[in-house]
Amino acid sequence: MKLWEKDFNISKEIELFTIGNDRDIDIKLAPFDVLGTLGHIRMLEAIGLLSKEELIVLSTALRKIFISIKNGNFQIDNTVEDVHSQVEIILISFLGNVGMKIHSGRSRNDQVLLDLRLFIRNEIQKIVYYVNPLFDIMIHLSQYYKEVLIPGYTHYQVAMPSSFGLWLSAYAESLSDDLLILEASYRVINKNPLGSAAGYGSSFSLNRRMTTELLGFEDMNFNVIYAQMGRGKIERVVSNALSSISSTLSKFSQDVCLYMGYNFYFLYFPDHLTTGSSIMPHKKNPDVFELIRGRCNHINAFTNEIYMITSNLSSGYHRDLQIIKERFLPIFEVLKNCLFITRYMLEHIIINENCMEDLRYSYVFSVELVNKYVQEGMSFREAYKKVGLAIQEGNFQYIKVIRHSHEGSLGNLCNDSIKKRMQKVLTAFNFSKSNESINLLFQRVGNTTGALFDDKKWEGGDYEC
Repeated sequence: MKLWEKDFNISKEIELFTIGNDRDIDIKLAPFDVLGTLGHIRMLEAIGLLSKEELIVLSTALRKIFISIKNGNFQIDNTVEDVHSQVEIILISFLGNVGMKIHSGRSRNDQVLLDLRLFIRNEIQKIVYYVNPLFDIMIHLSQYYKEVLIPGYTHYQVAMPSSFGLWLSAYAESLSDDLLILEASYRVINKNPLGSAAGYGSSFSLNRRMTTELLGFEDMNFNVIYAQMGRGKIERVVSNALSSISSTLSKFSQDVCLYMGYNFYFLYFPDHLTTGSSIMPHKKNPDVFELIRGRCNHINAFTNEIYMITSNLSSGYHRDLQIIKERFLPIFEVLKNCLFITRYMLEHIIINENCMEDLRYSYVFSVELVNKYVQEGMSFREAYKKVGLAIQEGNFQYIKVIRHSHEGSLGNLCNDSIKKRMQKVLTAFNFSKSNESINLLFQRVGNTTGALFDDKKWEGGDYEC
């Protein structure tokens, strides 16, 4: 069955090509399709398109469908086009003609827009709860190893003194900025498109403010054409925010791969967290971080893919957007897995606290000697030349004394300030507002108890809604 079905059968070849992977992908949207429909029918009852009795039986049936989805008992039949059709078919099988009333004032276009936004909103919440513990362990390790020096690099050449604390704190602060970008994308998608129908509104007196509040949106997309234009744009905006996180993970993974190498040997991991070679018995390969790097770079490339698909599309719906959905929905799981395994690896990291004893790193202290001469009254240019000549002539005598004290330097990591900034970003998401609205919407059905969404913070496991 198709929601647009009439009195003719479409070619099987056309059906297979146009449906694509929709059935498999739409399973991820199923709980959100039900929640969106719960909000929609409450509004239909409020404007007189459903009776109170019809609202009650529809809501009760939808709750049963939702529970079946959560229990893994929901599937989209091979003869059914998508999740929207499947939910409606089940309602009709339960309730007869009453089940046929849920689509009034709604199109599959704004229905999938709504499902996507509810799905994305939920997934962003999970991403944040995966980033937060990774941030925490980076800050913890940064503090613990703040005085353990490593060489810093420019152009892949030994440059100036760094430390494990400085290095890890850098990535922690990067994650805080990544969440700032993600929070901006969250505000873009946290607007209600329902009521835009096929992109041109409805002659029914829809109460869009009511569905906005019922579904916990911050606001609505006012213009119905713009709401429809959001398809493709919201995926691009969110994908760009996710790629900011994945870029941080990819760069961090590249550092780890280098630092694990025998030419560096700044850090390593227990044998059971590395892999070996089938021919070289000495190898301990950083496969985990290489895969993080590769998978995150794959996420980074997806934003450009969305641009390429949508760049020449006019306003209004186009089937090209289905291709984006197939690629977009799974990337959240990929990123969550990368965030989780990065945190897991950091819990077992082993730091080589004596790596700077290697004489090849002695020149890393050359700037410290220049600065010492400057503090003694010499001009910087004279001091630079003096140290440079000593290095050139092989007379350089380095001093292993670091006196960095300004904000963000070796001696003043500002980790407390970075933590405060992260907390400010986390608070700005205000997940509790949408969670409370959805919980209330669901609990109104038969006066049920128990929350669908829990605002608990990370407790060391997957975050479940």
